[in-house]
Amino acid sequence: MVERKKPSAIPVSPLAPTPQVSISDDSSRVVATLPTGDRVEVLLYGATVISWKSANGKENLFLSDKAHLDGSKPVRGGIPVVFPLFGAPTAGHETGKLPQHGFARSSRWEYLGKSSSESSSLPGNGGDASVKLDFGLSEGIIDSKARSAWNHQFGLTYSITLSTGELYTSLAVSNTESSAWDFQVLFHTYLKIDDISKVSVVGLEETAYLDKVVAGGPKESSATKKAITFEQETDRVYTKSDKTITVLESDEPRFEVKRDALGDVVVWNPWSEKAKGMADFGPADGWKSMVCVEAGSVGQWMTLEGGDTWEGGQRIKAL
Repeated sequence: MVERKKPSAIPVSPLAPTPQVSISDDSSRVVATLPTGDRVEVLLYGATVISWKSANGKENLFLSDKAHLDGSKPVRGGIPVVFPLFGAPTAGHETGKLPQHGFARSSRWEYLGKSSSESSSLPGNGGDASVKLDFGLSEGIIDSKARSAWNHQFGLTYSITLSTGELYTSLAVSNTESSAWDFQVLFHTYLKIDDISKVSVVGLEETAYLDKVVAGGPKESSATKKAITFEQETDRVYTKSDKTITVLESDEPRFEVKRDALGDVVVWNPWSEKAKGMADFGPADGWKSMVCVEAGSVGQWMTLEGGDTWEGGQRIKAL
């Protein structure tokens, strides 16, 4: 009798780890976590990124401990979205009746869903290397006050992509009516650092800027030819720059910021006195632990024709 051998079992590969996305019980937040441990948390009010942590658990964004996270006012910290105007409104302009920085940061956005991309570069058996969260805002879901102040038809799609050591935020602005309208846009990013006195920002040395805190009021200033350092309140609007920006702390790179279709950069730190005057800023010495490097298009108005769409974004790498 010939003994038959049993066929060998076919090995089954374990399932590769995938990103986890959850919505809070009160439907106010969306959290995404990669298998590596990278994590991002988004508040639907303003579609504001309020936390971005690297795989080692290190927080990359500053969030005021007095920030309002209940939808009662724009969030102080994280990455508020500025649209359709930057700064205070200008009388006579079509955005002149809007609040400072517009309504995007003070509106509740819709969560549109997630998507992910696969990669075998992760430790172990590989898995998804990134996850993208999409959020939407249009004239039909903003409040009546904002709608009456800026009576236009529009659609915003805000995408937040988390990958290992990086966060990419992009905004698509669509004009869904027949007439053109003007807008500005900016990501008001609060980066978390350890000591502002040891921070420098490089990449804007050759760029002219508007100094908003100089004696005598805002003043156009020529390029400094040197890195930005901080010894007092700083509020500068750099225009027409496409270079990569690096934030260093103690001469070591901490963040790298690359931009798509966003030629302007605001660099801001309130310093001690200005921080004291902001009721939602905390702790009292929190200004020592933050620097705003804000990618946008705010030096002038952009005009979007009816039926057209504009898109811009920023990629921040934690180093």
